[in-house]
Amino acid sequence: MNKLEKAFTLFDAYNKKDPNIFIWKGKTYPQEYFLALRLYEWVLKLEPNASEELLLASRSQHIGRWEMPRDSYPEGREAYLRWRRELAFFHAEKSTELMVEAGFGTETTSRVRQIILKQKIKVDHEVQTIENALCLVFLQFQYEDFYPKHSPEKVINILRKSLLKMDWKGHQHALSLKFSAEGQNYINEALKLI
Repeated sequence: MNKLEKAFTLFDAYNKKDPNIFIWKGKTYPQEYFLALRLYEWVLKLEPNASEELLLASRSQHIGRWEMPRDSYPEGREAYLRWRRELAFFHAEKSTELMVEAGFGTETTSRVRQIILKQKIKVDHEVQTIENALCLVFLQFQYEDFYPKHSPEKVINILRKSLLKMDWKGHQHALSLKFSAEGQNYINEALKLI
């Protein structure tokens, strides 16, 4: 087993501990394990010659997310932003720890951290690729369950922000996905705002 395969094995084993369940097409999965595999697949679809660092980031972007739940922070935008920031650093630390265990050195782990922390988005091609893939995973696998639980204003605002984070390549793939009539309507409304 090479270092990349070993890291994937370690990431997957960690994410399989997620107590949250994700159901897709009648099958049940630990949520972060399922989403990490889908993120990896989207990265490969967007960037067939993806670097080792981008592939490592795709499999560990949200590693252990359940260990820092949103409800462990107060309500409100400021607390939400603090949670997101601290969560990103948690993911970067945990992925670094497992990559070192797999045999990777500082150069690789530092680059993976940059991608996980989304440093220089819109400038760094690999960071933009991971952002596109994250938005596509949300749209393909989570969006249809998400929007009925929230107000139309909130859904449209979140979609608008997601679309703004993506580039033209991400938009092309997003618009090729199939949605329910109501889900598509919200996307059309969000598109009018960008």
